[in-house]
Amino acid sequence: MNTTMPPTYTAFLGDRRLGSGPLHELAVAVLRAQQAQPEASVLVFSDASGRSTDLDLRGDEAAVAARYTEPAPEPAAPKGRGRPRLGVVAREVTLLPEHWDWLASQPGGASVALRKLVHEARRQGGERDRRRLAQERAYHAMSTLAGHRAGFEEASRALFADDRERWLVQMAGWPDDLQAYLLQLADTATG
Repeated sequence: MNTTMPPTYTAFLGDRRLGSGPLHELAVAVLRAQQAQPEASVLVFSDASGRSTDLDLRGDEAAVAARYTEPAPEPAAPKGRGRPRLGVVAREVTLLPEHWDWLASQPGGASVALRKLVHEARRQGGERDRRRLAQERAYHAMSTLAGHRAGFEEASRALFADDRERWLVQMAGWPDDLQAYLLQLADTATG
């Protein structure tokens, strides 16, 4: 049973956060905002990546919501080889002969040894990887929302230097909603 939450998105109407949530709900809010203020600029961002996304707002609210509602997952078809209950997926790996020889000599064989190596690499680099992804996520949104603002270059440097205090100082004159969203995206716990 897949219990993962659907991806969330955030929309900005100018410098003000319009809302956040699943794309089908946010698309309707964006449609309403554009109907109320046709000249207003609305930007929508994936909270997972920080990248902007375009919406197709043709039709009424029901049509827009339906366009962005994810269909219910179909039951999984029986799979062939592997261990489907564990989520094992067979893929090709290209290695040099000496690597295959080393893997074959490991207890449990190549698959077990590769899984152990991946787990260890994830454990050792996990926080560093989460930090890098959070910085990239914040930077994508920041460059779109604040690339024209005073302090953007220095804020970018501070973000990637992991200097939170200097980053906050550089963003101090930016709108509150913008600062709050960028801080949310830079938080490693939200990614």
